[in-house]
Amino acid sequence: MNDLPNLEPQHLTVREDATPASSDHAPRILLLYGSLRERSYSRLLTEEAARLLEAFGAETRIFDPHGLPLPDDGDAEHPKVAELRELSFWSEGQVWCSPERHGNVSGVFKSQIDWLPLSIGGMRPTQGRTLAVMQVCGGSQSFNVVNTLRVLGRWMRMVTIPNQSSVPKAFNEFDEAGRMHPSPYYDRVVDVMEELVKFTRLLRDHTDYLTERYSERRESPEVLSKRVNQKAI
Repeated sequence: MNDLPNLEPQHLTVREDATPASSDHAPRILLLYGSLRERSYSRLLTEEAARLLEAFGAETRIFDPHGLPLPDDGDAEHPKVAELRELSFWSEGQVWCSPERHGNVSGVFKSQIDWLPLSIGGMRPTQGRTLAVMQVCGGSQSFNVVNTLRVLGRWMRMVTIPNQSSVPKAFNEFDEAGRMHPSPYYDRVVDVMEELVKFTRLLRDHTDYLTERYSERRESPEVLSKRVNQKAI
């Protein structure tokens, strides 16, 4: 440690291996979508993803964003906000699906993420959870939304899986009943959901190990809050 003078070694921990996996319940996956339209293609894709996740042995819950207030236009006691946060705590993995609006995620989707703080009472509703990202496009295929969702996932301290889904001309990809037609785009959604379940099973018992960090062992949340607020003042 002589060549690391800024390091406080008493807060440095090195573990040879993680705790063996012990969970045997179905992986718990929360799915979010980003449109309030009656025929919302992000919702239809999300519902298709939920069916696939259940086929792979997961338990799923889809959050309905209808009635969720805009950030700062309500408070955490609002029933929809409380429901969203409770579902995030419940989850071990998540699926985020948004339509592309003006080259980016929809306001409906972003509002859901903005209602999920990094921590609530010392607990983190998203940290360490796995994440799969998808988008639907009204025109040709784009990856603007999934790229943005990856940035958001990193900011929310989630483990975003490598695979992703982007469905172009979504209006052509679903039948009247809202079921997705067989196609290479459908096969990609299957791949993404399979991969999400695998990553979730592998990581969910190791979240504490993977997310604990030197800086937080060195400085408690209370001390950090006091330091940051003092500097802000």
